[in-house]
Amino acid sequence: MRLDKYLKVSRLVKRRPLAKQLCDAKRVMVNGKIVKPGVVIKVDDHIEIRYGNRVIEAKVTLLKEHVRKDEATTLYELIRQEKIEQVEKEFVDDGE
Repeated sequence: MRLDKYLKVSRLVKRRPLAKQLCDAKRVMVNGKIVKPGVVIKVDDHIEIRYGNRVIEAKVTLLKEHVRKDEATTLYELIRQEKIEQVEKEFVDDGE
């Protein structure tokens, strides 16, 4: 199953176009590698998603084309979910 579809079906991401945008912005990693939205996901893959100030890491446990909302969490095992502090960009005065 494609990564962007899996993220939507599992409800780790609300919409498939958003999943594609996150991949294109290099905010999604599978097994430690930055990936494109079309990469094929398999059971036991580790997915890390960084959106805004949140990081979610999950392990794929099941692949299904369609699930009800209450069954979506059966598709993955949540490994880590945390908020990260945004690093402020410092203004550097180079004398010009």
